[in-house]
Amino acid sequence: MFDVVTVGHVLADIRFMVDEFIGPDEEGVILEQSRGVGGSAANVAIGVRRLGLSSAIIAKVGFDSFGRIAVDELMKEGVDISGLKVSFSSTGFTIVIIDNKGQICLYGYKGASEELEPCDINVDIIEKTKYVHIASLRLDTSIEAAKKAKEHGKMVSWDPGRVQSKAGLQKLRDLIKHVDIVLANEEEVRDITGEADYKKAAEVIGELGPRLVVVKRGARGAYVLSKKECLEVPPLKPPKIVDTTGAGDAFAAGLLVGLARGYELSKALTYASATAVLKIAKLGSHETPTHDEVIKFI
Repeated sequence: MFDVVTVGHVLADIRFMVDEFIGPDEEGVILEQSRGVGGSAANVAIGVRRLGLSSAIIAKVGFDSFGRIAVDELMKEGVDISGLKVSFSSTGFTIVIIDNKGQICLYGYKGASEELEPCDINVDIIEKTKYVHIASLRLDTSIEAAKKAKEHGKMVSWDPGRVQSKAGLQKLRDLIKHVDIVLANEEEVRDITGEADYKKAAEVIGELGPRLVVVKRGARGAYVLSKKECLEVPPLKPPKIVDTTGAGDAFAAGLLVGLARGYELSKALTYASATAVLKIAKLGSHETPTHDEVIKFI
């Protein structure tokens, strides 16, 4: 049995630390470089493991060196990869440029990740979990994963990501109605609904059926709308700001782990916030803290 199964992208992250971003026709200096696994599905799956619970992943990688990097790190972290498919296309990757303030600039190539088709969803794995988290994945496969999960009585969470949220409410409606928890930032809920106010946007999304709509607001905390209440989650101050990449995925991992541990909603949200701010203090999109580190910080 697994606590969380993630469905979505597994990518290679190629990270460059710079002093500041540059403009056209300028040359900058790379202060530090590193690479490792990335992609929202991989980040959340690893986050769940580091926080002390079990996870599996359903995704697709290429038969190449980037794919090997991703698979090796997932296995090293203890993520079950029996739902991982291999393609002869190139593994997707993200070039991540991080300045001295922890701000990021991303260039992404999705590659084999977007080749995960509805028929690739491993129902046997979904049957063995409590939560299914769908992240930044093509719409048809996302809908199939959500439907299969609901057919088997699982709790479904969904993070649309920057690209999918731009599809708008009409195209995303059929997916949202099969989702229990929506996790999106302010820009994403605005893109989904067309509502400028994040609270109104949350209401529009909530009316389609989700039990919980979480609007991640970065340094301003989070806004949460449930069927019973609305909550303003205050921000926590990170020990230091190194890399904001993957902070939203760390929040998602923290929330799912908190709920799976049986925490009441407010406690699970505090746990999620602490997970995210501690991740910001480390370089790498999947550098989620451990459960003990989160508890100590809180």
